[in-house]
Amino acid sequence: MATATQVQEKNSLMTGESYLESLNDGREIWFDGEIIDNVAEHPAFRNAARSMARLYDALHDPDLQDDLTIVDQFGNRTHRFFTPSYSAEDLRRSRTAIDIWQRINYGWMGRSPDYKAAFMAQLAEGHSFYGDYADNALNWYKKFSSQGLHLNHVLIDPPMNRNKPRTETREVYVSLDKSDDKGIYVSGAKMVATGCALTHATFVGFTGGVAAMMQEGRDEDMALVFIAEMDSPGLKVISRPSYEQKAVSPFDSPLASRFDENDAVMVFENCFVPWENVLIYRDIDRVKQFQAESGFFNRYNLQAAVRLAIKLEFCIGLMIKGTEASGTNNFRGVQAAIGELVTMKDTIWALTTAMVNDPEPSIGKSVVPNLQTAAAARVYTTNCWTQVRNTFETVLAGAPSFTISSVRDMDAPGLSHIIDTYYQGTGLEGRERIKLFNLVWDALYSEFAGRHGLYERNYAGNKDQQRMDALRWATMRGQVDGYTGLVDQAMSDYDTAGWVHPAWKN
Repeated sequence: MATATQVQEKNSLMTGESYLESLNDGREIWFDGEIIDNVAEHPAFRNAARSMARLYDALHDPDLQDDLTIVDQFGNRTHRFFTPSYSAEDLRRSRTAIDIWQRINYGWMGRSPDYKAAFMAQLAEGHSFYGDYADNALNWYKKFSSQGLHLNHVLIDPPMNRNKPRTETREVYVSLDKSDDKGIYVSGAKMVATGCALTHATFVGFTGGVAAMMQEGRDEDMALVFIAEMDSPGLKVISRPSYEQKAVSPFDSPLASRFDENDAVMVFENCFVPWENVLIYRDIDRVKQFQAESGFFNRYNLQAAVRLAIKLEFCIGLMIKGTEASGTNNFRGVQAAIGELVTMKDTIWALTTAMVNDPEPSIGKSVVPNLQTAAAARVYTTNCWTQVRNTFETVLAGAPSFTISSVRDMDAPGLSHIIDTYYQGTGLEGRERIKLFNLVWDALYSEFAGRHGLYERNYAGNKDQQRMDALRWATMRGQVDGYTGLVDQAMSDYDTAGWVHPAWKN
């Protein structure tokens, strides 16, 4: 591997301004019955795009550059998590870089560019896995890391006929239509494309469970893994409603108005994908292997856990300020509830520490976070948000609903003295109390908050699969045999006649 001192450094990382400009590329984003002209300026996406742009500007901040970026083996300065790690120290510094970025948006944007970096970075070491398309993989790594591209992924088939072979639902599942000397043409749909309107390209693949069910001689036309650039001919993005657009003002919706990662369905209608964007083509065996070979699982759980830890810090701060405003912060039960939130955050951070300090070998010379610790983090993090919400509902009770209809009430004739008198909190003027609890509402109770509850629960796969994967990996690594061996050993200490082990014999 070449070192930074052996290659000439190049810095082609996008700035916030160039990122916003890059989104105006002719992509077909459908919203409210029409195609959006420029996603970065549309009221449904504008502020979320600017939240992403702040991440890119941070890459060029001299005070952050040493912690946030690194020069990779090809001489490109990039975000530390956008390139493979080769030691525990590399992983620790990558965690720091993730932490810096996530704090910019307070942990409220889960599919920021560092999320898909969990996969794309490993193409630098693992491109040979893709056989005839190895050069494509390596070239995409260079393109991705050098510019700091924002990629998303779509892995899930539309929720219909899942009790049938995929070939019987060919009309809706992504399938090969034809190929020529320029590339492939595919049709079908994938979901849920979180934040894809703000990305440069989308990785199209499968969940491990779906890949495992594919059969040779039957599913080759669906055994495709590729990268679809957002302006690909034949690619349509159909977005859900925008919480950002519905926000009356930042005072009323301080999170939804700037951090709404609009989810979408991606529809491919004879969509053209050039050969240079193809990673796997009609290869059942590679489709089944690439999830395990990619290192994505280990790495994305590190990014997700760091992001959630920061989001929990934000919520702990909300809880403390909310109970102070109500005058209940010194109650024993309230302090215990806040302490439990603190331990949840500390547990998640401890899991990230275990992941980076106990790495395991991955493709090439790289290392990745510990697999089984990543699996434990996956289960814990997707369960804990429900507990956070329950704690807020129990401790703050109805306090967040004690508010006004909108920011316009603040300056309405005849209301200002009423707001100052009746809406004040402990040590807070009425306007400041309403501002605080509007933030609490948007974080835990609004439509934006409801979507976040759904996201935290489901973004890492279904509940059963999360646990089955943990058991499968423990079995593959011989640990299940160790667990049952303990029981066998205990039972060998005695029989029907009494103690067999000499320690307990008379």
